[in-house]
Amino acid sequence: MPRPGDLPMVLAVAAGLGLVVALLGIGVMWRLRTRSIGVMMAVVVVVAVTATLAGVVAIIMKMIIEGPVKDFVLSVVAVGGLVGLGVAFVLARRVVSESRRLVDAVRAVPFTAPLGLPAELQTIANTLEEAYARERALEGARRELVAWVSHDLRTPLAGMRAMVEALEDGVVSDPLTVARYHAQIKLEVERLSGMVDDLFELSRIHAGALRLSRSRIGLADLVADTVAGAEPLARAKGVVLTAEAPASLPVEGDAGALGRALRNLVVNAIRHTPSDRTVVLRAGVDAEGMACLSVADCCGGIPEEDLPRVFEVAFRGEAARTPTADGGAGLGLAIAQGIVEAHDGVIGVVNDGPGCRFEIRLPLVAG
Repeated sequence: MPRPGDLPMVLAVAAGLGLVVALLGIGVMWRLRTRSIGVMMAVVVVVAVTATLAGVVAIIMKMIIEGPVKDFVLSVVAVGGLVGLGVAFVLARRVVSESRRLVDAVRAVPFTAPLGLPAELQTIANTLEEAYARERALEGARRELVAWVSHDLRTPLAGMRAMVEALEDGVVSDPLTVARYHAQIKLEVERLSGMVDDLFELSRIHAGALRLSRSRIGLADLVADTVAGAEPLARAKGVVLTAEAPASLPVEGDAGALGRALRNLVVNAIRHTPSDRTVVLRAGVDAEGMACLSVADCCGGIPEEDLPRVFEVAFRGEAARTPTADGGAGLGLAIAQGIVEAHDGVIGVVNDGPGCRFEIRLPLVAG
C-alpha cells in the first residue's frame, strides 16, 4: 500500500522522467523540423505517451501498484497511447492532404483559393489569392506604364529628330525658324527630363527607397510655397488659383516630398480646368482630427468607374481628363500617393460640384 510520504518521491521521479522525455522529444522534433507535419504530430503523441508511461513505471518501481492492478494500469495507458497515435495519424493525414491541395492550387494558373481548408491554411490561401491579385494588377499597371511611356517618348523624339535633321541638312536656314526649332527642341528636352525624373522617383517609391527628412512643418507654409510655384502655370492657362490655410496646422514630414505631392495635385487640377475657372487649395482639420489638404478643380468630374483607378501608374483617363500637350506620363498622382503613404497619410478623390476634389490627410502634430 502507498504511504503518505511516497507522493513527493513519485512526483519528483515522474517529473524528472517527463522532463527527460520532453527534452528528447524536442531534440527529435528539431532534427525533423523540415519533415512532414504528420511526422511532427506523431512525435508529439509519442512524447506524451512516453512521458505518461514513464510516470507509471515510476509508480510501479516504488511498488505502490502491484499485482493485477499494475496490469490494468499498463493496459489502459497502452490503449490510450494507441488511441492517441491513431487520432494523430488521422489528423496528420488530413493536414497533409489539405496542404497538398493548397500546393496544387498555388501551382495552378490563375491561382484561386480552395475552399474548405483548415482555418490557418484557409487564411494562407486567401492571403495568397489577394497577393496574386495585387501582383496581376501591378503587372498590368507596369505594362500600361511601358505602353504610355513608349508612346510619350516616341512622339517628341521623332519631332526632335526631324528638326535636328532639318537643321543639319540646311533645309531650315531662316533665323526665325531656326530659333523656333531650337526653342521647341529645348521644350521637348525639358519635358523628357521631367518624365525621366518622375520615373526615377516612382521607382524609388515602389522599391521602398524613398528617404524622408522629417521635421515639423506648417501646412500654411506648404500651401504658400505650392501656390507660388504653380501661379505662373495657372496665369498662363487663365485659371484662377486661390488658397485658404490657417496658420497653425503643424505636421511631421519631409517638406520637399510633401510639397511635390501637393504640387502634383495642383498642377494636375490646373491642366484639367478650363480657362476663367477656379482651382481652390485648402488646408484644415477633418472630423477625425487629421490635417487635411484639399485641391478642388473644375475639370467636369471623373467617371465613377474611373475613380478607383485615378492613382494607378500611367492612368490619365479618357473622358474628363484627356491628356493634353503639356501633360506628363500620368505619373504625378501615383507619385503623390506614394509620398503621402510614406508619411502615414491617405490620399483620395471624389467628384464635387463642377469638378473633383483631391484630399490628402496627414497625422496632425499635437501642440
